[in-house]
Amino acid sequence: MNKAFIFDMDGTLFQTNLILEPALDATFDVLRTNGLWQGETPIEKYREIMGVPLPVVWETLCPMHALEIREESNVLFHVKLIEQIRGHKGALYPNAEQTLATLSENYPLYIASNGQIDYLQAIVETYQLERFIKGIYSIQAIASGHKSDLVKRVVDENTIDYGAVVGDRSSDIQAAQDNQLLSIGVRFDFAQDKELEKADIVIDDLTDLLKVTFD
Repeated sequence: MNKAFIFDMDGTLFQTNLILEPALDATFDVLRTNGLWQGETPIEKYREIMGVPLPVVWETLCPMHALEIREESNVLFHVKLIEQIRGHKGALYPNAEQTLATLSENYPLYIASNGQIDYLQAIVETYQLERFIKGIYSIQAIASGHKSDLVKRVVDENTIDYGAVVGDRSSDIQAAQDNQLLSIGVRFDFAQDKELEKADIVIDDLTDLLKVTFD
């Protein structure tokens, strides 16, 4: 039986909070310069919705702006995030590398994320996660934009019989349940207790994954 772990990226393996504020602030600096935004950068609002696809982010942060402006802001933000990653301004969560190394000895590991592919690739390359990860799946490849459909693609393409989805938000937990997989919630920066209540298991440290067994 082919068993695997499927990981979310932001707020699960990668500490996005470390690069979020400077990248978002740099983006809104451009909007302010162009007279398209007044006031502070809406960092708190973004933290509330962290994990949703980026187009949804800009619909939420800038609902009064034209679609073209939101799309331009999205592209700029994406560029700023990758600059932060390549500049080693971010970090993996504590024990992430150790845990992935150990798990990869017994299970294939995959990334299924709402992040765009070049963003995910930047993290994987910068932190050399290709040593452990068999495949990277971005929501960009899924027309519906649903995490459950993304995880289904991972399962189908890799003939996974059973395993776990590890993530910090309700979409990760729902994706596990929709695909008859174990849902493991991580209680990190962006996690919300109400969402984690629905997970089969909740962990506070990635090394806790080493105790998980698939019956």
